[in-house]
Parts: sequence; C-alpha cells; structure tokens
Amino acid sequence: MQNELKEFWSQGDFQSFTGKNTITIRYAHFSNKTGSPTVVISSGRSESYLKYKNIIFELHQQGYSIFILDHRGQGLSQRMLSNTHKGYVERFDDYAHDLHQFITSIVNPTSTNSLPYLLAHSMGCAISLRMFQLFPQVVKKAALLSPMIAINTGVLPHFLARFIVNIGRVINHIFSNEPWFFIGLSAYKAKAFHNNQLTHCKKRYKSTINLYEENTNIQLGGVTFHWLSEALKAEHNIFSDLDKIHTPLCIFQAANDNIVDNKKQDIFCDELNQLAPHLSAKSPIVIEGAWHELLFETDEIRTKVLTRALQFLES
Repeated sequence: MQNELKEFWSQGDFQSFTGKNTITIRYAHFSNKTGSPTVVISSGRSESYLKYKNIIFELHQQGYSIFILDHRGQGLSQRMLSNTHKGYVERFDDYAHDLHQFITSIVNPTSTNSLPYLLAHSMGCAISLRMFQLFPQVVKKAALLSPMIAINTGVLPHFLARFIVNIGRVINHIFSNEPWFFIGLSAYKAKAFHNNQLTHCKKRYKSTINLYEENTNIQLGGVTFHWLSEALKAEHNIFSDLDKIHTPLCIFQAANDNIVDNKKQDIFCDELNQLAPHLSAKSPIVIEGAWHELLFETDEIRTKVLTRALQFLES
C-alpha cells in the first residue's frame, strides 16, 4: 500500500499561485480520466495537503480529480510573520478570496464538467462559507465536516471570550507591531496521543505527528489574538450574511467535538433551513462517538463520513 501511495503521489501536479496581497499559495492537483467529477478540498487550521495523501488517493481511486490548497499562513504556503509558528491572517476573508481565486482560475479551467464539489474540514468550512457568501455559485455542492462556525470557548461564555480576545488584540497593538500568541499558546509542540482530542485512531494520529516531525516547514503553533479576533468576525459574518448562501450544504457534526462549537452548528443549520430548506437540512448529521477530525478518525467513523459525504455530493 505504501509503495502504491508513493507512486501515486509522485504523479501529482504541485504548483503555486499568488493570492491576495501577493501571498504565495501552494496547491496539489491529481487528475483522473477525462470527464471525471472534481473535488476541491479546503482543509483545517494548521493542516497541509501533505496530511491528506491517503484521502486524496482514496478519492482518486473512486474516480475523482482532486484539487487541494494550503491556506495562507500554514502548510507549504507563505507565512506572513517573522515567527512562522504563529497562527495569523490579516483578514479572515483573505482565505475566502484565495479559495475563490483557486477555484475560478485554476480548478475550473481544467474541468470538462460543471462546477466542482467541495469537501471541507473545520476552519476550511468557515472559509468556504465566507466564499459562498462573497462569491455565489462557485461550487455545485459542499460537504462540511466539523465546521468551525464558531470556536468552542469551553467554560467561558461567548461574550466574555470575545471581550478577552478583543482587549488582548488592542493591548497587543499598543505595545508591539508583532502579533502575540493568545494566552497560554506557543510554537508547535507535538502532543502525546493520550492528550489529544482530535481522533481516537492512534495509527492516524501518530502518522500525522511523524509527518510534521519530518517536514518541519509545515509546523504551525497556536493562534494569535489577531487571528482569534478575525475568526470571531467571520462567525458574525457567517450568520449576518446567511441569506447570501446559495450552495447546497451537508453538515457533519462530531458528537464529542471539543474544538468547535456544536451548538452554533445546530443554530446555523436551523436558520439556513428556515431561509432556504433546499440548501440545508434542519440539523447536522451527528456522528456519534467522534472527535473533531472526522477524516482521520477510526476506520468505522471515517468510512461512514466519507461515504455519506460523497453520496450527498453526487445525489
């Protein structure tokens, strides 16, 4: 299997384009037979397309052409701060502009079919939703896995978390031109499997850790006050611009997710369903027993999610 995967990966097309504000965005493309449907993958925070090798291979085996980009400030794409481990973006919507440019300028010219499908995870879902609101009808359908509609603030009420983030950002701007890590966060440091809240699959978790140890240039640490402030703005915009979404969506919710706010996913689905029942079910598809990274979970969970996501996209 590893030799087959290595041979497959060597046939990929690895390129870059210049995104908003002249930031270099890296991407990978794996073409299939002429006329095959296209899937665009929008990954989560701190991820690289290198992490998605097995998923890309599996999708390709099922007859899809795949495009995947590394979002600005992470993966193999250009970092915007001198400390490359700080999670940062100037404006959250910059991500959405990059994704739109990627699809319209690079993906669509290669496709002989209609619009591509989109498969997104976590932050990649928030980016996709903002793209749908800023640039309607870019993709045919989208499956959103553990979407970061809102960050899980834990025991802190949402209003208090917002206050702390915004005050911190103001203080940061007063005393330094360099964005600060949020309280308690730092440069990349691998966690032991028993301390993780991303997946129950030890094999996939260790594989990811090894990938980041072997490719130190894709490592990314915690987020900055600035990034969190922009993420909170994105959450506000996602709900305030709900009527601008015209793309059919399927939301997959990890029942035991501690990274994003599942209640906000419920509210999002309910409100979008009330506005446009043909675009979204009234509630997410809940994956019982799952943690945040649905595509890197145990075989049973991963297979269930990927199968249902592709069924939705093709239905």
